[in-house]
Amino acid sequence: MIGCLLIHGFTGGPYEVEPLADYLKERTQWEIAVPTLPGHGETLALRGIKHAEWIQHAEDELKELLSTCEKVYVIGFSMGGLIASYLSVKYEVDKLVLLSAAAYYINYRQLAKDIGNLIKEGLQGKILENELYNRYKFKMTNTPILSAYEFKKVVRIARPLLKEVNIPTFIAQGEIDGIVPPKSAQYIYETISSEEKNLFYSPKAKHLICHSEDKHELFGEIYHFLQSE
Repeated sequence: MIGCLLIHGFTGGPYEVEPLADYLKERTQWEIAVPTLPGHGETLALRGIKHAEWIQHAEDELKELLSTCEKVYVIGFSMGGLIASYLSVKYEVDKLVLLSAAAYYINYRQLAKDIGNLIKEGLQGKILENELYNRYKFKMTNTPILSAYEFKKVVRIARPLLKEVNIPTFIAQGEIDGIVPPKSAQYIYETISSEEKNLFYSPKAKHLICHSEDKHELFGEIYHFLQSE
C-alpha cells in the first residue's frame, strides 16, 4: 500500500490542502492522512504552542504511515513544506512535494498589490466580500506574536537541511503569491540534492495554491509525478 501525508501551513488547517487530498482520493487507493497541527484548524488556539509540537505531530503521523505502507509520499504546503523537507531527510520517504514552501516568506511587492486591491474594494464597499481580507483578518487577530517566532524557528531548523534532500521532489509555487515569493521555490530547487526534481509555477495562484483557478493543472502534474516510476 502507498501512504500519502499532507501537511498544512502556519495558522492554517487541512482546508489548505484538502482539494489536492480529494483529487488523490478520487484517483487512488492510497492511505491519505491530512492531520491538523496543534493549535491550528478553523479555530486557532496557538497560544503556548511550540514549534517542536508541530514537527512532532507531523512526525507521528508519518511514522504511522511508515508502519503500514510500503511507500510513503509527503506533501507540504508553506510551513508544512519545510516540515515535510525535514521529515524526508530524517525518514525513508519515497517522494516529496513542496507547495509554496516557505524557505523565504513575505513577497512585499505582491503583498502591496493585494493590499492596494483591498483598499480599492473598501472604497467600493466590497471589502467584506474579499476572501483574502476575511481570512487574513481572522488570522492576524488570532495569532499571538510569539507564535510567529515559533514559525521562524521551523524555518531555521529546516532550511539548512534542504541540501540533504535527495529523493524525487516536485516543487510548486504561485507566481502571484503575496506570502511566499517565487524566489523561495527557485532557492529550494537549486539547493536540494535530488537528481530528479521538478519546478512548476502556477501563473494564477496566490498563496493558497491548492485553491487557485488553475489548480487542476497543478494537481495533474503532481499526480503524474507521484505515479511515475
